[in-house]
Amino acid sequence: VFLGNGPSGICLSYLLSGYIPYFKRDSLHPHPILQRKLEEAPDVSILDQDLEYLSEGLEGRSHSPVALLFDTLQRPDTDFGGTAESVLTWWHETDRAVPHLVLGRNAPGGAWHSIEGSMVTLSRGEWMGLPDLPFKDWLKQKRRGLRNNRATAEDIAQYYQHYVVRKGLQKNFKSGTVVTSVRKVSAESISSHTQKDLQENSDLLWNFNERSTEIFQVDGFFKTVKGDKEPFSIYAENVVLATGTCDSPTWLGVKGENLSYVHHQLSALEEAVKNNSIGIMSDPVLIVGAGLTAADAILFAHHCNIPVIHVFRRRVTDPGLVFNQLPKMMYPEYHKVHQMMKEQSAACAGPYECYVSLPEHHVLSFGKDKKCIFQDKNGYQKVYKISMALVLTGSNPNLSFLPNNGIDLAMDSGQPVNPKRNPIDVDPFSYECTQEKGLYALGPLAGDNFVRFVQGGALAVASSLLKKANKNPP
Repeated sequence: VFLGNGPSGICLSYLLSGYIPYFKRDSLHPHPILQRKLEEAPDVSILDQDLEYLSEGLEGRSHSPVALLFDTLQRPDTDFGGTAESVLTWWHETDRAVPHLVLGRNAPGGAWHSIEGSMVTLSRGEWMGLPDLPFKDWLKQKRRGLRNNRATAEDIAQYYQHYVVRKGLQKNFKSGTVVTSVRKVSAESISSHTQKDLQENSDLLWNFNERSTEIFQVDGFFKTVKGDKEPFSIYAENVVLATGTCDSPTWLGVKGENLSYVHHQLSALEEAVKNNSIGIMSDPVLIVGAGLTAADAILFAHHCNIPVIHVFRRRVTDPGLVFNQLPKMMYPEYHKVHQMMKEQSAACAGPYECYVSLPEHHVLSFGKDKKCIFQDKNGYQKVYKISMALVLTGSNPNLSFLPNNGIDLAMDSGQPVNPKRNPIDVDPFSYECTQEKGLYALGPLAGDNFVRFVQGGALAVASSLLKKANKNPP
């Protein structure tokens, strides 16, 4: 059972549906050592090879060796602007399919359905694609091109839905589901009546391995068309967590943050503009945070001529600031925001009207009178009257369905799971949780935050599950 039907879940479903990658004969990979390794066993699928051996020595923009491996096999020289074709060929071997179920709240595509449709992705369009159906080719069929090599969120959400249908994966997907609990139970504790029921109704999905004494019970409910909630319980030997990270926005934890004018999502600003509740003549909108969502909010406000006060804790030159890691040519709009942050601080007026930047400041409190108090690094305080506040400082996954909110699974088991600072601790070549066998974590939960890199995690999980299911050729 997979929890989450975003890109990670879709990619894993493809691999477990019997689609097996092989090295394409006569293809040439620009990495000579990898090429030599691939030529050693051309008849053995990538899933059945030693992923640690293949990925050894690869370098790139991910900390995961398997993510780098699968990425470079599909897009050999993409980081150097090249367009070399994938060195993989895909075979559909139906006898190697592993029965599985993908549970998701929305349609396949996960959080991509809840992002403002016209928003342009950070990654290049071709990096958003899934195996064996290039995103560019799909876009061409729609007679559309990529803007500055990048795609809109709406395009991507549609592409993921199309992918599931095109690859014939629909039977594995169940949308409109909410999982409320995942816990280990002893196999004996399931009544023989339940086991018989499950086996009759599920195409061998729950044909448990004789050896397993403990299995997972997944509880939740389906939302019906009428809006009713139908409860379910599913039993599985392996559960994959692929629920992403967009569930609950981070709060600052300061006084007044729960007041009605303080929001934690960009959509609140779009809504306010649509309703004409803020406009050119309003008091400034406060935007807290220095990531890409905060930048999107600034660009949106700037476009609507709405005044902005921008507060963030870091220095503008901090190398950890995402703007300092993005190539200017590819991301002109984010470069513009970074320029505004540098040139338009409260201390010195710059060329940009309607925008004030307060680097190395933090919010002390929000008042009922919409007056907000900030403090700088020297302890000096400032007060501004604002119309609304957007706290856009990241988000945390919601793992309330796991015992102790999944904290025991994290790298630092004293802190909540966080994709950037404290991901779930997994084996790098199987993505199985080190603290709980049979439980796997993919995507942001395991620290992989880009679509192009979540797919390597799916390769690792598929390889591990095929070994467990004994569907590996000798």
